[in-house]
This record gives sequence, structure tokens and C-alpha cells, in this order.
Amino acid sequence: MIERDHSQHYYPRIYQLMEWKRYEEAQKEVMNLLRELPEDPEAHAIAGQICLRLNKRDEALHWSQEAIRLDPDNALGWFVRTCALYEAEKWRALDESLENAQRIDPYEPFYYFLRANICNQKNHFNEARDHLLKGLQISPHNALYLATLSYTEALLNHVNESRALAREALRQEVESDQVYLYLGWAAERRSDYDDQLLMLKNAIQLDPDNKQIREEYLEALQKGYKVYRILLAPTNLLKRMKPWQIFLSWMVAALLFRPLIILFIVLYILTHWSTKLLVHVKVFGWTRRR
Repeated sequence: MIERDHSQHYYPRIYQLMEWKRYEEAQKEVMNLLRELPEDPEAHAIAGQICLRLNKRDEALHWSQEAIRLDPDNALGWFVRTCALYEAEKWRALDESLENAQRIDPYEPFYYFLRANICNQKNHFNEARDHLLKGLQISPHNALYLATLSYTEALLNHVNESRALAREALRQEVESDQVYLYLGWAAERRSDYDDQLLMLKNAIQLDPDNKQIREEYLEALQKGYKVYRILLAPTNLLKRMKPWQIFLSWMVAALLFRPLIILFIVLYILTHWSTKLLVHVKVFGWTRRR
């Protein structure tokens, strides 16, 4: 009874602070709870969740491991551990964590999203698509999953499907930087560079301090120059070819058009760095980027 009273006192306050994104205050509250209830696995798991929000992955792993030690079937503990391992790119440990996490909570769609991202990194696009469809069966209106599926369909060269999914994602959510980021990737893969720039512009407005989004946005600005787009045309063609077709094409081109290939490479390098400089000057002026 005493433990329950402590929980009822602390947990609502902690959850409210997390909802307000006042994570440092929430962390102090959960530490107070842990001092009074050091064997409460849920408190350890929440401590890990807060550390994850604060980008303290090592601490998140520590607290989630403590939660799992106290309760091997603690769903939140496994969720935090899985997310922390994914962000840390510890793929071998992540595989085991995902297996346990999905065994305990098979209806958590975010795990399918993580599996899809892993598959996309390995060029297993059809498998990634299957995982996303499973996630969308559980959460059919999730804009992030729809945007990721749009990107995956673009990777599969299913251009019309990708565009339709992008429209649906934006119908569901227009205030998520991550949704715009994935839609930007999808547009880039489809060679829709104007759409890519728009998506990334929206993303950076929502999260201007995100380094990844900032770099993606600068690259999108670079592709706004027509001469750079022209030189990207062969690359766009290669996206639609199979590996053996790419290899054979390069072999034939190297034998028959070697001088032209060398000229193209030189022009591409010069254009890449000149447009990069122009974008830098346009955004940052004649100063070094900080």
C-alpha cells in the first residue's frame, strides 16, 4: 500500500513533465522516486526513457538494463533498450533486443518501423516494405510510417506509389520534422528535387538545430542549380538499374567512351564543389560555418 501511494504521488507528475518536455525536472522526480522505491522496475525504465529524450544513450541503456533485471518482461524497459541500441548503431545487440521486445509487446508498431529502417540500410527493400505494412496494420494513420513507406517504395522505383503515400502522410501530419525528412528522402530518390527542397525546408523550420536535417537541406539547395541537376541525370538513371546492369554499362562505357567519362567526372566534381560553395555563401555568407 505504501509503495502504491508513492507511485501515485510521483508518476502523474513525471508523465506531465515529460509531456511538457521538461526532461531535467522529470529526471529529478524519477530520481526521488528511485530513492524511495529502489526496486521499482517501472521507475528504472522511465529513468531510461528520460535519458533517451536527453540524448544520453549510455545512461538510457543502464537504466533500461536495471528495469529488465528487476522485471525481465518489463515492456518499457525493453522499448528504451531497443531504441538506445538503434541510435547507438549496435546492430548485433539490437537484433536480440528487438526479438525480446516484440515477444513481450507484439503490438508495438514502432518495432516494425525500426526493422524497416535496418532493412533499408541493408538494401532489403521488399523486406522493409513488409515490416512497414505490418506496422501500419496496427497504426494505419501513422504519418511517420507512411512517409517511411513512401521512401521505401521510391527505393523500389515505385514512383506513383511513393507519391501517393507521401500525400497520405501529409494528410495525417504536417507538424513533424521526421515525417518531412523521410518525405524529402523519398522525393530525392524519385528525382523530385523541388519537392525534396520543400519537404526539407519544412523540416528545418520545425527543428532548426537538427544537424542531419540541416545537412540534408543544404544538399537539397545545391540540387536547385540546373547545371548540377543535368549532371545528376546519369545518376538518376543508375538508380533504376540493377547491379549487374550498372556494372555492364560502366564496362561498355569505359571501353567505348573513356575520354567522355573522364570529362564528365571532371565536370561533375567542379560543379559539385562550385554549387556547394554557392549554397554556403547564400546561407552563411563569406564566413566559415559554425
